[in-house]
Amino acid sequence: MKTRHSLASLAWGLLSLSALAVGLVSLRYALPGMPFPSELPSLQLSRHAFIVHAVSASLALMLGPLQLLVALRQRYPAAHRWTGRAYVLAIAVAWLSSLPLAANAMTGVVAAVGFFALGLAWVVATGWGVACALQRRFAEHRRWMLRSYALTAAAITLRIYLGLGAAAGVDIEVSYPFIAWLCWVPNLLVAEWYLRRSGPQARLSPLGAA
Repeated sequence: MKTRHSLASLAWGLLSLSALAVGLVSLRYALPGMPFPSELPSLQLSRHAFIVHAVSASLALMLGPLQLLVALRQRYPAAHRWTGRAYVLAIAVAWLSSLPLAANAMTGVVAAVGFFALGLAWVVATGWGVACALQRRFAEHRRWMLRSYALTAAAITLRIYLGLGAAAGVDIEVSYPFIAWLCWVPNLLVAEWYLRRSGPQARLSPLGAA
């Protein structure tokens, strides 16, 4: 049990640091002069939507790990609720602003469909989690919000795959359509594997996934 707790703490720590790093770096798009802008066509064609998406998705990414903490939920339920509302609002804004970006995704239709599918899964999982909370079905709520954050964390895995592709010398025109799917489908499968393995009332301290 102690080993399991230590592994869970390590996993949460790595996730939190990754989310903070990616979130803070992505917030540069809202800074005056936009330092180090990317060359993505979605930024060139939908600049304002890109900035709104970068800020809102970054906020969701950085807030998510707090929502996975059992201690926050149990000791400070009001903070958990308000942080959760901010997380959900950030996702709603990020999803809406992602629509024109997905339509202009680099490399064309395969990547565009991948990002549209990610957005749809993201808003459905989050919305279902909210519905469960409103109905006071809290165990189901936590399971759906774990799925939601697995999809939010696509922002992290996207960058990992981009880095791996560049390191391997794979042309981005070849890798990007695959990455548009790889950045989120495995995340969701891993979350589902964990939830099925742990059972309907599972809890993994400190994550409190269910």
